Amino acid sequence: MPLSTPFEIFAVVQPGLEDVLAAEMRACGFADPVVQPGGVAITGGWPDVWRANLQLRGATRILARIDTFRAVHLSQLDKHVRRMPWQTLLKPGIAVRVDATCRKSKIYHAGAVAQRVGDAISDIAGAPVEADAALRVMARIDDNVCTLSIDTSGEMLHRRGHKQAVNRAPMRETLAALFLRACGYDGSETVLDPMCGSGTFVIEAAEIASGLAAGRARSFAFEALAGFDADAWQALRASLAPRSHDLIFHGSDRDPGAVRMSRENAERAGVAGMSRFTQTDIADLVPPDTGAPGLVIVNPPYGGRIGNRKALYGVYAALGASLARRFSGWRVGLVTSDAALARATRLPFGPPGRPVDHGGIKIRLYVTGALR
Repeated sequence: MPLSTPFEIFAVVQPGLEDVLAAEMRACGFADPVVQPGGVAITGGWPDVWRANLQLRGATRILARIDTFRAVHLSQLDKHVRRMPWQTLLKPGIAVRVDATCRKSKIYHAGAVAQRVGDAISDIAGAPVEADAALRVMARIDDNVCTLSIDTSGEMLHRRGHKQAVNRAPMRETLAALFLRACGYDGSETVLDPMCGSGTFVIEAAEIASGLAAGRARSFAFEALAGFDADAWQALRASLAPRSHDLIFHGSDRDPGAVRMSRENAERAGVAGMSRFTQTDIADLVPPDTGAPGLVIVNPPYGGRIGNRKALYGVYAALGASLARRFSGWRVGLVTSDAALARATRLPFGPPGRPVDHGGIKIRLYVTGALR
């Protein structure tokens, strides 16, 4: 598939956050994003695939949907996949993995689908099929329609490449970025996380304000595809220059280990100079001396995974009291799985966001306007 041939590009996202990702894609200059269940689709070429992987902060993976066709029996599937120009997509000798799913279709054996697609790839492109290969081709048959995709990301995109130290139940960077955007954060104000864990919200906020590309410190699966232009890729990376600003981003935690991890992660991310982490109990929380209110965003324990739920009512109440008493003019974003815990803060939250799966727990974002 040449660089000039447009195709569908699908940015995968946690269900419940499709609209937020679509807003990010529009802000990044991707034309006409279309919200679909589990992601956002655009039409473009391989340079758009590269840029989406490099720049988007909220996407989980970027899939290149290389073909869609109807198939009601395996011989029909086999005939079609053998007409595919696999040699223009895959390199001989570079192993690929083939994953298949079947749903509500006459072809119901996913293993047989994967076998047919893998055999075609091996015969036409000379690419060996291996179960643990880093490069992945995906065949999805839904209601007798087969979609063939290449996972162009490789490792999930929340793995930015600089966060090595993590606390228990860490917030993924992709979720943190989308929750920040859902709170109205655009990089022009300070951010404080009073339960910073491993520093994810603070680091993401600093990177957004600085215009740092999300994927600047990692590699991607598309670099192993046929037709990949390394010079054009390096030019794209160089074109996304960081921005200067005078904002400082703040995190605190009662756990000294969390504070240490946050500082180490900020250092690796290159934002240590614009972030401050302190050991502070929420009862002692005070606004940083920033000159203007900003955003408080926090992901407290929920009780379902960390801590005792009944004991957490006091924690949420103390957090809410500190914010209500000392943070006039600040907005608050709170992520929790429990509406009763959110109410325990006594903060004036609006209606919560849609439920989002986070490690098997359904969480929601609660947001206030400026506190009075």
